[in-house]
Amino acid sequence: MAHAKKGTGLLLAGVIALSLSVSPTPIFAPAQAATSVAAVVNKTAITSADVARRVAFLRLQRRSGNLQQIAREELVNETLKREEIARVGMSVSTADVDASFERFASSNKMSVSQLNSVLDQAGVGAAHFKSFIAVSMSWPRLVNARYGAGARGRLSNQDLVTRLLENKEKPVTTEYFLKQVIFVVPASKKGIVGKRKAEAEKSRASFPGCDQAMEFAKNYLDVSIRNLGRVLEPEMPPEWKPLVEKAKGGTTATRVTERGVEYLAICNQRQVSDDVAAEVVFRAEDLGKEQQGENPNSDKYLEELRSKAQIVMQ
Repeated sequence: MAHAKKGTGLLLAGVIALSLSVSPTPIFAPAQAATSVAAVVNKTAITSADVARRVAFLRLQRRSGNLQQIAREELVNETLKREEIARVGMSVSTADVDASFERFASSNKMSVSQLNSVLDQAGVGAAHFKSFIAVSMSWPRLVNARYGAGARGRLSNQDLVTRLLENKEKPVTTEYFLKQVIFVVPASKKGIVGKRKAEAEKSRASFPGCDQAMEFAKNYLDVSIRNLGRVLEPEMPPEWKPLVEKAKGGTTATRVTERGVEYLAICNQRQVSDDVAAEVVFRAEDLGKEQQGENPNSDKYLEELRSKAQIVMQ
């Protein structure tokens, strides 16, 4: 079980590498001069205010060196990544970013409002941090899609045998069989999200189990059921994992997504230790390392974007 947890932890914890603590002495941002253009990336301007916020962000991370230069380079790279993410249409949703922001606050023993306050006092601001989160979550998915996560991440039989011998025993992980219950909210009716969320939460108490899920959906307006099938713990999307771990009565709590209000029904779960599970755990470990900056394809992709870009430093 230790191997499985290690792999999952690497996979899910690598999104934000920020060491943030609340200091008893308030950190106030220096007064900003008039905003000017610091760099232009493919007609997108990076302002001096953007650079100042990133410098403040680097200070929160206890970074050292020429922070102005580091900030400019990071923002140029993020602008390139953001443009490519938008071009391909692989950005995570606003709901996913907000959920990650909330988890980050919780992991630092703060409420969302306290985190907002700390970021404002430091001169970073929640919007800048959330923009960073969005790119950090979206970019690894884009890299994996571009270079073939399935082909690249797939272990050969020899590699699998080698890893098993190195670990001396097969990793154990949890196998889930899941269905997704979606209370649909059309894009033109986002104002009814609160009502649909209350309806979805109430419905969990009467969910009859996966076998009767389709019949259950007929009792509600615009409810869709998706069969997710078998999902191993390391493959669990990070936005769903904490909800699955805290699930009660066979369903998770709800979350708002671009589709509407959703929850998962856990049809079955058990501990497994087979070759398929072992390969998934090992791939999760490898992907976790990639998300922490060890994926050469990420650098390769970024260099390609830089070579084609028009970058003007002011």
